[in-house]
Amino acid sequence: MMADQTTAGGCTIAGREQALDFMADYPGYGEQRWYSDALGTEQVSFSWRRMPPGTGGRGSYGHRHPGQEEVYFVISGTVTFKIDDDVFEAGPQTAVRIAGDAYRSVHNDTAEEAQLLIFSPRLAAPPFEKRDDFWP
Repeated sequence: MMADQTTAGGCTIAGREQALDFMADYPGYGEQRWYSDALGTEQVSFSWRRMPPGTGGRGSYGHRHPGQEEVYFVISGTVTFKIDDDVFEAGPQTAVRIAGDAYRSVHNDTAEEAQLLIFSPRLAAPPFEKRDDFWP
């Protein structure tokens, strides 16, 4: 049995509802649950992203985190990445490392739901830069 959040014996367990949902204000765009605060992590930033068909960054902005790399891991489905000027698909069990200076966005172009894990170093003040009209 898993509690929503438990700390004992050198570990912390957090359930989905304890993780902040970055997509909560965007109905129909799925979820992006940030588990780092719920777990009290000190070094790792960790999110789980659920992307319904036709959702993501296509037609919107791109972003980057100068000096802070990210790793995306596709759990299920197929997603399309745009990293600077490169566009490619990644399917289940694929990991994509993105350098901090690269602008990025991801989109689910398929008719199936996709799920991702996103990891990066946890910083007190993470750098963030946005580029409008990144992926027309």
